[in-house]
Amino acid sequence: MLSVQTVFYRPKEKQQQADQKKAKFHDPHGDHLTLLNVYQQWKSSGFSNPWCFENYIQNRLMKRAQDVRQQLVSIMERYKHQIVSCGRNTMKVRQALCSGFFRNAARKDPQEGYKTLIEGTPVYMHPSSAMFGKPAEYVIFHTLVLTTKEYMQVTTAIEPKWLVQAAPTSFKVAATDRLSKRKKAEKIQPLYNRFAGEDDWRLSAQKRQGRGGGGGTWG
Repeated sequence: MLSVQTVFYRPKEKQQQADQKKAKFHDPHGDHLTLLNVYQQWKSSGFSNPWCFENYIQNRLMKRAQDVRQQLVSIMERYKHQIVSCGRNTMKVRQALCSGFFRNAARKDPQEGYKTLIEGTPVYMHPSSAMFGKPAEYVIFHTLVLTTKEYMQVTTAIEPKWLVQAAPTSFKVAATDRLSKRKKAEKIQPLYNRFAGEDDWRLSAQKRQGRGGGGGTWG
């Protein structure tokens, strides 16, 4: 689904209807799972062209995504990798995306928008995103699109601890004894485990080491 242009069709004369249909696919954790919802429901319809028409989905692009998926399945089979569905545990999908796109991680900025963790670039949630207006503290994004601002395209909410697990050479848990009073005041409990220690989740990027390092320091 990421290898094709946006599958959502939004004709000028029916923008409101198209937006309402798109909203039904929205996953609260972001756009990647929203795209997965579209593909799964298209599959459930028997890969139906009328289903695409009814839901303002571009059938031609869905078929192209289906071709890409079949290529990936063929590669998996060739190398005898087992294909296992996540079922309803979509957290596994988000963790996998975090492992692949940890360099595209961003954190909500107290003033406005987000800042990328490694470069510190100001970025913003695209209004078309399923995450737009949602209070996600940490996200990963697929690409950046520059218009009036740099907008994150295809965004998913993540837990900060996943970054440490996925890229221990780029991120680490920050030493809390060095935190300023302002930084300590910014602490937020992780949603998935409210009973964890207060400092367990806090991250810090490793200092840059040469041109290929993991980015600037942050806390």
